[in-house]
Amino acid sequence: MFDIMMSRLHEGMIILYAVSILLYFIDFLQQNQKANRFAFWLLSIVWVLQTIFLFLYMIHTKRFPVLTIFEGLYFYAWVLLTLSLVINRLLRVDFTVFFLNIIGFIIMAIHTFAPIQMPTETMSERLISELLFIHITMAILSYVAFSLSFVFSALYLLQYKLLKEKKWGHRLWRLNDLAKLEKMSYVLNLIGVPMLLLSLILGLQWALIKLNHFHWYDSKIIGSFILLIIYGMIIYFHERKNMFGKNLAYLNIAAFLIVLINFFLISRLSAFHFWYS
Repeated sequence: MFDIMMSRLHEGMIILYAVSILLYFIDFLQQNQKANRFAFWLLSIVWVLQTIFLFLYMIHTKRFPVLTIFEGLYFYAWVLLTLSLVINRLLRVDFTVFFLNIIGFIIMAIHTFAPIQMPTETMSERLISELLFIHITMAILSYVAFSLSFVFSALYLLQYKLLKEKKWGHRLWRLNDLAKLEKMSYVLNLIGVPMLLLSLILGLQWALIKLNHFHWYDSKIIGSFILLIIYGMIIYFHERKNMFGKNLAYLNIAAFLIVLINFFLISRLSAFHFWYS
């Protein structure tokens, strides 16, 4: 009963951690103080839960949890999170906080879903299945964000065409202005990129745990990282103002075509993604 409760607690912390990283990513690029504050309070909740777990674990084992590799990982993750909160509150170094939390999330994911720490094989297999479920869910949500971003880019080009041709019909008035369409497309990319990154982290961990013959050069892994780089470049171009307007919309549409190729074609060529593609 204690082990089941702890595994559920860890899974909840992983989800909160992921959401906070997403918000920190938005703040990192847009200096959004609301996102920063919400991310800070979510991390604070995770820290409270981690601290409670440490005390419960010490009461349960009657010792300080650093004697095994997995106990050490958890304590390491707790220290990283504590430092992250202190830095965020006192020093306001957002760049450091964001990447520190990426490391903390990876450590927490390794600790949470490592099957060796489970007392029974059944619980171990169940936890690995839940890891796979979270990985797939986050990947799909990132694809949803990219899909919506594609729609807004397509609407941007349609609106641009109508304005250029001076077609002042009812279709023009039903579309949002160009600036808002471009911003919505950009915001959705901001959501999709960290979601895809976290999904890749969890997916790689699942593959390392579950597969006997895991290859880093698997087509799906390469395709996903290429997709991550492309959307990262779109965000970079938007932030640096190197590309905007129509050209950025075309690039975003081309990137979505790669999303479709990665999802429908490259998944079929993968050595292991055919199980759930």
